Amino acid sequence: MKQMIKGFSWVLLLCSLHVIQAQEAQIKVDPEKLVVEVDGTVTIKAVVVDADGKVMPDRVIRYFGRRALTVDSLGNITAHEPGLHQVIVISPDGEGDFLRKDVDVEVKFPPLAKIEIKEIPQKVYAGSTIPLTIQIYDEKGFKREDVKAKLMAAKSHIVGFDPYYNLTALETGTTQVTASIEGIETSFSVDVVPNPVVKLELKSDKSEARTGDVFHFEVKAYDKKGKVLADAPLHYSFEGKSYDVSSTASGVIKQDGRFVADEPGLYAVAVSSGPHVTRMSVNVIPRDVSREIELVGKGLVSDKHTSDLWIWEGIDGKDYAVTGTWGADGTAYFWDVTNPASITKVDSIQVDARTVNDVKVSEDGKICILSREGASNRKNGIVILDVSNPRDVQIISTFTENLTGGVHNLFIYQQHVYALSDGQKYYIISIEDPKNPSIVSKVELETPGHAIHDVWVEDGIAYSSNWSDGVQMVDVGNGIAGGSTTNPVQFASYKYPSGAHHATFPFTSPSTGKFYAVMGDEIFPHGLNMNGPNIAGGFLHFVDFTDLDNPDEVARFQVPGAGSHNYWIDGETLYVAFYNGGVRVVDISGELMGDLYKQGREMAFIMPSDPEAYIPNSPFTWGAQLHKGHIFYSDWNSGLWAAKMNPPAPPETKVETD
Repeated sequence: MKQMIKGFSWVLLLCSLHVIQAQEAQIKVDPEKLVVEVDGTVTIKAVVVDADGKVMPDRVIRYFGRRALTVDSLGNITAHEPGLHQVIVISPDGEGDFLRKDVDVEVKFPPLAKIEIKEIPQKVYAGSTIPLTIQIYDEKGFKREDVKAKLMAAKSHIVGFDPYYNLTALETGTTQVTASIEGIETSFSVDVVPNPVVKLELKSDKSEARTGDVFHFEVKAYDKKGKVLADAPLHYSFEGKSYDVSSTASGVIKQDGRFVADEPGLYAVAVSSGPHVTRMSVNVIPRDVSREIELVGKGLVSDKHTSDLWIWEGIDGKDYAVTGTWGADGTAYFWDVTNPASITKVDSIQVDARTVNDVKVSEDGKICILSREGASNRKNGIVILDVSNPRDVQIISTFTENLTGGVHNLFIYQQHVYALSDGQKYYIISIEDPKNPSIVSKVELETPGHAIHDVWVEDGIAYSSNWSDGVQMVDVGNGIAGGSTTNPVQFASYKYPSGAHHATFPFTSPSTGKFYAVMGDEIFPHGLNMNGPNIAGGFLHFVDFTDLDNPDEVARFQVPGAGSHNYWIDGETLYVAFYNGGVRVVDISGELMGDLYKQGREMAFIMPSDPEAYIPNSPFTWGAQLHKGHIFYSDWNSGLWAAKMNPPAPPETKVETD
C-alpha cells in the first residue's frame, strides 16, 4: 500500500447537507430568530459550548448561506430573495466529526407592485372555459406565488371565475374583467361570442399500447358548414377502468393531446369544446418488461465506508475497477473484475485525505484521478495516478492550486479534469502533461448562495449540478455556443423547486431522438447516521431539453421509501443506485411522460446485503455502472458488487395436440 497522512473533511458535510452530531458540545447562536428585508443585512454570532454551557473559544465556526442568502466569515447575512431561508453553521472538532446548526432566516416580502395577465383573450366562445395566466410582482420585481388576485366581471352574467383563474363564458356579450389585490388592479375587456362548434372529431395514433407508452390524440372542431375551427377552445380529460380491481386507473393527460396510462385497463379519453364532447376508448396492456437479476460477485470492504466507483478496460485487455472511501483514511482500492464472479483486490493507495469521494479513469485507461477532502494540511485537491498497471498503481503528481477547500467530485474528458472547488465552482485543468497539470479556466455561477455538487462531461458539454440553481449546461468544446476548455460558455439551464439537484446524466433517446437531462435529487429527511441504517429521499427528474430554450420536465422515476444517488444509462436502459432501495434497472425506451415507476418500467432490482459489512445487512447503494454486460455497483456499507440481468424469457408457445 502506498501511503500518505490522513485528515478529515467538512466540505462533504456541507455539500450533501449531511448531519453528524457530537454527543455533548453544541452550537449556540444569537439571535435565534432572524428577520431581514430583501437586500438588507443582519448579523448572527455563533459559539460552541460544552456540556456545562461554557464557551469553547478554540472551536472554528463556519457560516454558509442556502439559496438566497450570502454570509461572510463574520456572520453578516445578506438577503437576496423573500421567503424562509437558512444559514448553516458548521464547527469541525478536529477529530473528523462536526457540529451543525441550521438557522431559519425570514426575509420579509416587499409590498406588491403590479399584476400582469398573459395572453389576454379578446374573443371567447360561449359555454367554454379558458385558463388565465396571472402573475403578481412586488416592488423588488419578484414574482409572488404566495398570494392570489381576485377576479371580478362588471357583468357577472356574462363570465364567471373559479379560484384557480379559470374563466367560464356564460352567455354572449362584452364585459370588463378586473384582477385586484391589496389596492393594485388591472383590467381587460372580453367579448363572448356565440359558439360555432357543432361537431368534434377525435383521432389517436393507436388504439392499444402498453403502460408507459404515450398516445397522441388529435381533434378537429367543425362549424355547421363543415369548416375546421382552428381557434376552438379544447379541453382533454380521461377516465379509466383498471383490469386489476385493487388498482386505480391513473395516468396523465396533457392539453396538447398526449396521454399515458399507469395501469393496464380500458381508458376513455374525452375532449370538449363548450357543451360539445366526444370520446374515444383505448386499451392499455401491461408493459411486461420484468427481468430476473442475479448476484454474480462482490469485493467486500468491511472496515470503512465505500464511496464512488469506476470500471474500465485496462491497456492489458483485462477489466478493472477503482473505488473510493468515505470519512476514513483516504484509501482507494483497485480491483480486477475481469471475472465478475471473482472480484479480486489487486492494489490500494492511501492519500492525505479523510474522504476519497470521487474516482475517475481516463478514456485510454492510463490515468486515474482521486478527489481529496479533509487533507491534514488542508491543501486537498486531486491526486493523479498512473494506472497503466492497476496491480502497481503509481502517484504521478498532486494538484492543489485553488482546490484547497476540497474536491467533492470531478470528471476526466479529453486530457482535462473538471474538478469541483469548495462546493462552489469547478476548475478545468489540463493534464496533457500529467506531471505538470495547469488550470485553463473556471466556471462559477453568480447567483446568491450558489453551490455545486457534481459535473459530468459528454460531447464537449459540461453538465454541472448546482443544487438550487439546477443543471447548468456549458459548452467546453462542443461548439453549440462557441465555447472551449479555455473559454467555457453557459447556454442552457433548468431548476426545480426542491433545490436538491445532485447529479445530471444526459440522454438522447435512440427511439425518439428526444434529448433529456436526467436530474437526480439527494435528500436525507432524517439526517445521516454514520454507524447505522439510513433512509434517503428524492427521485429522478426527466427534463426534455429537445428545445434548449424551453426545457420541459415530463417524467419522474421515484422509488417509495428510498432516494436516488448516482446512475448510468446505456442504450435505453437506466441503472440507478437508490441508496437504501438498492440498484434499480429501468426501461426508458420510447417517449417519456408521467410516473415511470407506476407504469411498470422497472425491469429489475437488487439489494446489496452482507452480514460482514461495515454496517451489516444495511444496503446503501452509492453508484451503478454497466460494463460488458455486467452491472457493477458500490455500496456505502459493503464495497463493490457485480450483478447480471438474465435475458428476457422466451414467449410462451402453445403446443397443439392431436
